[in-house]
Amino acid sequence: MLKSFALALVLTVLCLGPARAQSTHAFTNVRIVPISGPVIEQGTLVVRDGKIVAVGAAVSVPAGAETHDMAGKTIMPGLVDSHSHIASPAGGDASAPIQPDVRVLDSVNVRSSGIKRAQAGGITTANIMPGSGHLLSGQTLYLKLRQGGTVDDFLITLPDGRIAGGLKMANGTNSIRTPGGPFPGTRAKSASLVREQFVKAQEYRAKLRAAGDDATKKPTRDLAMEALVEVLDGKRTVHFHTHRHDDIITVLRLADEFGFKPVLQHVSEGWKVADQIAKSGLSASIIIIDSPGGKIETVDVAFKTGGVLEKAGVNVGFHTDDYITDSRLFLRSAGMAVRAGMSRDKALYAMTMAGARMLGLDNRIGTLEAGKDADFIVLSGDPLSVYTHVEQTWVEGAKVFDRSNAEDRKVATGGYGALRDEALDLDGEGEGR
Repeated sequence: MLKSFALALVLTVLCLGPARAQSTHAFTNVRIVPISGPVIEQGTLVVRDGKIVAVGAAVSVPAGAETHDMAGKTIMPGLVDSHSHIASPAGGDASAPIQPDVRVLDSVNVRSSGIKRAQAGGITTANIMPGSGHLLSGQTLYLKLRQGGTVDDFLITLPDGRIAGGLKMANGTNSIRTPGGPFPGTRAKSASLVREQFVKAQEYRAKLRAAGDDATKKPTRDLAMEALVEVLDGKRTVHFHTHRHDDIITVLRLADEFGFKPVLQHVSEGWKVADQIAKSGLSASIIIIDSPGGKIETVDVAFKTGGVLEKAGVNVGFHTDDYITDSRLFLRSAGMAVRAGMSRDKALYAMTMAGARMLGLDNRIGTLEAGKDADFIVLSGDPLSVYTHVEQTWVEGAKVFDRSNAEDRKVATGGYGALRDEALDLDGEGEGR
């Protein structure tokens, strides 16, 4: 009888996935950077059942709460990586340059060491994307970096029941291949192919609307067109890889023609067309690379881009493009941008709330406010200091990284040999986490 009950309990737990935090924690005597307001020098953060209950300087610790004295530490919201390739995502193949039906959901490996590296870097939410070798390489996936064994444990579900994610597009040299095949050979042909697909999507949407509830009049289901219609209807955000100033302007032109609002990814030459980006109202997600190199179209990448875009009035965020920037080193992006002219407040905003806005999740993450998800990080010192370490990472009130743990510290500091893709140890008895 007991064995049957135990088996049933195990099966129930497996069906539900990793347990969410169901206890109350109070973090006291801590410097809090809420992003939504001024720094609180001697504050308290209270979280319960995965949500923030209270944050401030005069917050009482609830009876029965597990109290953590954080004297000398700093707490800020979990970092949002608006462009990452952790967990080995794969998108479209070589059969066509535009493949909106392909889903990263069906290819990511959440048991990859990349997830653990991101947790060690303080990243709590990430936009997992396929590569940029296509004009459109597939549907991206917004993941909460919880503990879990399958991708389902990391998914974010939207109020309408859809799985949160965007669409990856690219222009420039990456998507230009040998002329004569299915891929474009020039920038002009690239834009032409994209326009052609969006026109088809407009026609597909028109047929759906004309058919109404009459199933006999609806067009044959087209998975590729469905994804593009979601873009046209504002239900799915395009994350557009673009580097050169002329490529950036092409994206603005396409967005204006078809009425969608992409996030501009990389914008290496964004500082050259900052006013145009600002006028478009689009957000820009940039990468701070401390050793520039690679493709010729990034020759004018500049540390000053964040500051220039900020002054122009653009919503600026940061991303890792991991492994281009190791997820464990993501926080230094803010410090390097400030050194090149970005304001301190906007640089920290760029690491958190700006990315949340880009993913359409700003009602849940990005700041430390009552009612939001309890996603936060504990730092050893000031967020912009090169000497500061991420000591703890919490997602929805559950600790997913602790530098004081020997295995976690190995993830945070080790090289490739210490970061093998290994099976997660969900019961805590083996080497994996």
